[in-house]
Amino acid sequence: MALTTRRRALTTLGAALAGSVALPAGTALAGEGKHGPRPLWRAHAHNDYEHPRPLLDALDHRFGSVEADIYLVGDQLLVAHDPEDLDPARTLESLYLDPLAARVRAGHGRVYRGDRRPLQLLVDIKTEGASTYLELDRRLRRYKHLFTAYAHGRVFPGPVTAVISGDRAARAPMEAQATRRAFYDGRLTDLGTSAPASFVPLISDNWTLNFTWRGVGAFPEAERRKLRDIVGAAHGRGQRVRFWATPDVAGPDRDAVWSELLAAGVDHLNTDDLAGLEAFLDAHHAA
Repeated sequence: MALTTRRRALTTLGAALAGSVALPAGTALAGEGKHGPRPLWRAHAHNDYEHPRPLLDALDHRFGSVEADIYLVGDQLLVAHDPEDLDPARTLESLYLDPLAARVRAGHGRVYRGDRRPLQLLVDIKTEGASTYLELDRRLRRYKHLFTAYAHGRVFPGPVTAVISGDRAARAPMEAQATRRAFYDGRLTDLGTSAPASFVPLISDNWTLNFTWRGVGAFPEAERRKLRDIVGAAHGRGQRVRFWATPDVAGPDRDAVWSELLAAGVDHLNTDDLAGLEAFLDAHHAA
């Protein structure tokens, strides 16, 4: 899809849902922009909470998207990958919501100074989706100036856009809301359906269930066309694209897959290797 067409599609949703349009490379250093370090909007920190400094390490590496898994335990939303890792001190508020609110206050309303685009906070629900989402919704409403909102058919941009993934039972209570401070992470089966980008701004799916190529040898032409058709269809509706379970071990296989994802216009590259993806995107002058 031509860049001008893509921009036109994304503009219909406002800046709140357009977080992946590339910026020109900095003139001095790859990571430098007009207002300092250039955000990497295509960089997605998978399992972000497993880093030594959740959220903060990703921001130091200029990532534009971070992912937190949550469990509803009593009335608390705890962040962990597995139930045995649950810690009452590691709440969604303490690891993400409060630090983001402080960062936005210090940044005069922005996560990254000089850039109006929102950070994406992908919240992966690990417990029953409907009840967990309703508790999450109560938390998000306490930070009303922090999050992009949807109200009565319109999107109102905020410094952070929350996108809900994980247990699919979250969808029903979200769709029933006339106002909300979160959006839904769709799947490839949502492409071309009636779900608008104002509800499903992101299409995510498992790479290994849709493509056989893992970066070894040439990318099969039929799979390259399939990837580009997926991206074109999503962008035509103002939606962004992400794949999980892509190769994430440093080396030529991972670089080959990342290069094809960039070339196809995939909006978010998934990784647990913050420094590795930062270096890759800087080397390719890709924001």
